[in-house]
Amino acid sequence: MRIALSQIDTTVGDLKGNAELILRDIERAKEHKADLIVFPEMTVIGYPPKDLLLKPRVIKQCAEAVEKLAQACTNITALIGYPKVSDKGTGHLLHNAVAVCRDGKIVNHHVKTLLPTYDVFDERRYFEPGDHLVISEVKGQNIGVSICEDLWNEQAIFERPLYEINPIDQIADHGADIIINAAASPYVLGKHEFRLDLMRHVARKHQRPIVYCNAIGGNDELVFDGNSCVINAGGEIIGHAKDFEEDLLVVELPDKNNNTDVMAGRIEHSKIGLESVYHALVLGLRDYVRKCGFKKIVMGLSGGIDSALTCAIAVDAIGKENVIGIGMPSRYSSDGSVSDAELLASNLGIEFHVIPIEKAHYAMEGMLDSIFANTEAGVTEENIQARIRGNVMMSISNKFGALLVTTGNKSEMAVGYCTLYGDMCGGFSVLCDVPKTMVYDLSRWINEASNSPLHQTYGIPVIPEDTITKPPSAELRPDQKDQDSLPEYEVLDEIVERYVEKEQSAARIIDEAGFDQDTVLRMVRLIDLNEYKRKQAAPGLKITGRAFGFGRRMPIAQRYDNRWSVSDK
Repeated sequence: MRIALSQIDTTVGDLKGNAELILRDIERAKEHKADLIVFPEMTVIGYPPKDLLLKPRVIKQCAEAVEKLAQACTNITALIGYPKVSDKGTGHLLHNAVAVCRDGKIVNHHVKTLLPTYDVFDERRYFEPGDHLVISEVKGQNIGVSICEDLWNEQAIFERPLYEINPIDQIADHGADIIINAAASPYVLGKHEFRLDLMRHVARKHQRPIVYCNAIGGNDELVFDGNSCVINAGGEIIGHAKDFEEDLLVVELPDKNNNTDVMAGRIEHSKIGLESVYHALVLGLRDYVRKCGFKKIVMGLSGGIDSALTCAIAVDAIGKENVIGIGMPSRYSSDGSVSDAELLASNLGIEFHVIPIEKAHYAMEGMLDSIFANTEAGVTEENIQARIRGNVMMSISNKFGALLVTTGNKSEMAVGYCTLYGDMCGGFSVLCDVPKTMVYDLSRWINEASNSPLHQTYGIPVIPEDTITKPPSAELRPDQKDQDSLPEYEVLDEIVERYVEKEQSAARIIDEAGFDQDTVLRMVRLIDLNEYKRKQAAPGLKITGRAFGFGRRMPIAQRYDNRWSVSDK
């Protein structure tokens, strides 16, 4: 059987545009003489559709779209994901389903059994799980269709499986010759290597090939990396699509008698490590700009490493001609910060303007002088500068219709080392899930790696060396350094990873990492206290296992104390 895997970049809610992409690849698959084409989970509406699924008209339009798409399925079978109305009289109205389309009509449906409700997933809010198994026949072979999470409950792989049943075991037990997984599996650093291990194990366990078709593109906070692939019954990769871009992969599998002329398809290199993070950030930003209808990006350039990295990613995402940098020096800005911002803009070839804020700063201080009389100057006065800059940037964004991109990293967002309505102003955040230490690593990679797109394009290190080597500073007071308020970023980032991503207690962090007790307690307290800031932050891209986004739901008004123990008296 010749199978085409279509990883297309759908836009949530764009039923017409998504249908056009589906039709395009159905025709391309026919040209390749494919017997079957597989599309990702929820292809018709895009993933995750969130509360669009609560709109009855949307659901009706999705059903109509699939019926029309089925009409194009002549001389080919297509598996198309969409929200299907449940036939049951109880439970949620919808199923997360895949329609089997052939001979101009829908001939069968497969329904998702395992509905994830953790991190960024909330499928129990909308869907009813499938309660019976269906096997479909294509060209004399039985295919068992699973949907994303259905693959992720293998007891030998997961220390504590989340569900009582394993749909893949059931599919194999019911006589499927081929196991198919239609997925919308978001990117997380290192995740695809785990996916491959999982699929290899499942293929060997059941002695059946695995066909995995994943979504591609950025939808709000999530980036889908593609990496669609086919694993044979022996656990070997016999076809692998591109990552971080659309692709149509065609692979021929043997029939039941192991007869076939072609066994393997194209096998593309899958990016790992910093290279994969970089491409995820570029794709996520590019798609957010494109899908929200923006043409240009505007951002503040401070001469610091966060804004430099963000600017480099923006240039790769939408082109240097569409990126505007704004320098906003104050009385505390060093000459090096201004010159580093200018050099970055020159290296990248972007439009750059300098708007000093000193006049506005003096004016604000004068306006507040009487009410602030007899008080000691401190953080409030420092933050006035950040909020002036926020006002300037929002005005430029508003005037020219450019997306204002913020530049804060995960380390700063964790402990609140950022100013509401100041440097946090903006419509999208690129680095909000990138720890500060990784910001440095990515900047070095962009400048030096042979596989760095910007290094290949420009032939020079685009991020100034001084930007990377100088001590980080907000420059809101004389001689200010980040480490005046925070521990070294290597320490802070490990605390954030353990406390936020791994949910470790302060006591465990102190015992295992060997960090100073007062430092750990102070940092975890700052993480807890600054939830109110993060709730008001711009949406941003997720690249780690736990981001400060809609997958992390912490209370704002709370008094949890890491120092308290039931043994305390």
